[in-house]
Amino acid sequence: MILIIHAHPYPQRSRAGRALLAAVRDLPQVEVHSLYDAYPDFDIDVATEQAALTRADLVVWLHPLYWYSVPAILKHWFDVVLLSGWAYGEGGDALRGKHCLWVATTGGRASSFAETGTHQLPFHEFEAPIRQTAQFCGMVWEPPLALHGAQAVGEDEIAAAAVAFRRRLAAWPKVLADEDSPEIAR
Repeated sequence: MILIIHAHPYPQRSRAGRALLAAVRDLPQVEVHSLYDAYPDFDIDVATEQAALTRADLVVWLHPLYWYSVPAILKHWFDVVLLSGWAYGEGGDALRGKHCLWVATTGGRASSFAETGTHQLPFHEFEAPIRQTAQFCGMVWEPPLALHGAQAVGEDEIAAAAVAFRRRLAAWPKVLADEDSPEIAR
């Protein structure tokens, strides 16, 4: 099973997020947890989330990049769901060997994620804390997908990203091992 943890505080305003979710929602092995919809008061049902993670083979963290990190509810989800003794630490092997795919949308174009760009660092530099969260829990980190300039790109670019995302999930796990798999531009 593929579990998508979706965290967008304003999903109705996100053309890219809506398109990415719409592209994969009908896949039979996909379960979507939209955190802001399910937990508007941030009172996360830990048992429900842990049960879903237990069923999953691949966990997808799908969200916009907010201040070089995850939106507030996803950070809170990490804090309350990925508990010591369950996700890491002594006896904490519930996620060991599960795969993790980070799918991020950014407001800035790819060129803004360069030493000479607005953000002064390449995009992969912002991956480290998210990757480390997964790896600390014993998860296998998959090459991430990013759709840059999500607010400004045309419908064709969003549609292409959605198709690439669908192909990646529809072919799970084969496509993740295939270096020639289609990817959203990094």
